[in-house]
Formats: sequence, C-alpha cells, structure tokens
Amino acid sequence: METELVLLALCTGAGSGLLLLAGRALLTAVRLWARGLCVTGVVTARAPADRRRGGLVAYSDHLGRARLLDPGAYGALCGLPPVGTAVPVVFVRSRPAAARLWTLRHLLAPSFGWFVSSTVAFGTAVVVVSP
Repeated sequence: METELVLLALCTGAGSGLLLLAGRALLTAVRLWARGLCVTGVVTARAPADRRRGGLVAYSDHLGRARLLDPGAYGALCGLPPVGTAVPVVFVRSRPAAARLWTLRHLLAPSFGWFVSSTVAFGTAVVVVSP
C-alpha cells in the first residue's frame, strides 16, 4: 500500500510539474506573438567540428547586431529549411538572445511535448490507483 501511495504521489507531482512547464512554454509563445519583433534570418551551416544535426539561423536584432540562433533539438524535430533559406525569427525587444523561429511548429512544439509528457505521468497515476 505504501509503495502505491508513493508512486501515486510521484506521478501526480511529476504530471503537475510537467503541466506547469507546458503552460510556461505556451505563455512564452503568446508573449512572443503579442510583443515580439519579427525579423528575417538566414539558415547557415554548422561548423564541421560540430556533430549536431541541422543548421543555425543568423539574424540581426533591432540594434543591428548580428545574432546566431541555435534551434537545438526543436530544429531537428520540427524541421529546418535547407542552408541559405530565409526564415522568420521573433524575439522580445529586451531579450534578443532568446529568439525563436516564427513558425507554428517551433513556437508550440515545446508546450505540446510537455503536455504529452504530463498526460503520460497522470495516466500512470491513474493506472496505479485503479485495482
């Protein structure tokens, strides 16, 4: 009985935490949509020594400084156009280093992933409780 209760508490806590992360990612996307500046960036190749897949996005912020955006894991999962392609980039004026690609996939992929993970955690809790 104690094991089931501990597992239920862990699954519920993990599900709640993951659901909060999903809400935070969605709030970030809404903030970028409402107050973000949209500029055009260009997909560039990574350095030959870098073993990660996908490219980088070079763009300039509102002050004209050159910036480099690494889409990271979301670039490989959500797709990134080929090298040399122009892509829209959005950022909040006060934080140009925290930019994202201005596509529906790249803005909502983090919140969707966290939501699916929280659903799995809550589902595990339900399976533990049911006889």
